[in-house]
Amino acid sequence: MTGPFERCTADDIARLIDAHPLAWVIAPAPGAAATPLPMLLDRDGHGQIAGLTGHVPKAHPLFAQLTADPRAMFLFQGPQAYISPEPLSNRDWAPTWNFAVVRIDAEVHFDDALTDIALRRLVARMEADRARPWTVEELGGRYARMRDQVIGFSAAIHRIVPRFKLGQDEQPAAFDEIVDWLGDSALADWMRRFKRDRG
Repeated sequence: MTGPFERCTADDIARLIDAHPLAWVIAPAPGAAATPLPMLLDRDGHGQIAGLTGHVPKAHPLFAQLTADPRAMFLFQGPQAYISPEPLSNRDWAPTWNFAVVRIDAEVHFDDALTDIALRRLVARMEADRARPWTVEELGGRYARMRDQVIGFSAAIHRIVPRFKLGQDEQPAAFDEIVDWLGDSALADWMRRFKRDRG
C-alpha cells in the first residue's frame, strides 16, 4: 500500500531525473562499489519508463563489480530543504524535511556499441538550451582517446521507488506559508505543481 508521498506519475519521475540526472549508482554486492554518474531516462513507444542509459569509467571498481553481478541501485536526489516552523502562524508544528527522490533497481548491461550513443545523447541533452551548444566533434582527436576510457551501458528497470514529500499532508494555510517562505526555489515550484496537479 502506498502513502501520499509515493503517489506520483511516470511524468513526475521523468521530470525529476531530467532535472537532476546525476545519480548515485551503487552495486549492492559485497564491496558496495558506488559513484555518482549522469543518467538518461529511456521511454518506450507508449511513453512508459523503460530503462536508463549511461557510461562509466572502465577503471572504476563499479565497472568490475557490475560486470560480475549486474544488479544496481540508482539514487536520484531532487530538490530538498529543511522546513522550519519559523514562517508558520501556528507554532504548534514540528520541523520537517521536504524532498523529491527516486530509487531505481535495475540490471546493468555493458555494451561498447552504446558508448558513443550514451556520450552523444548526454552532451546533446546538457547542451540543448545553451546559446552556443558544444559538440563532441570539438574535441577532435582527443574524443577517441577519452572515449576509450569509458563504456556505455543500458539498465533494465526492475523496480522504481519514488518518494515525493512535498507538503501533501499539510493543512492549506500551513502549506501556503511554507511555499511563500521558500520563495522562488525549485522545491517551492515542485510543491506548487504537486498541489495543482492533484487538486
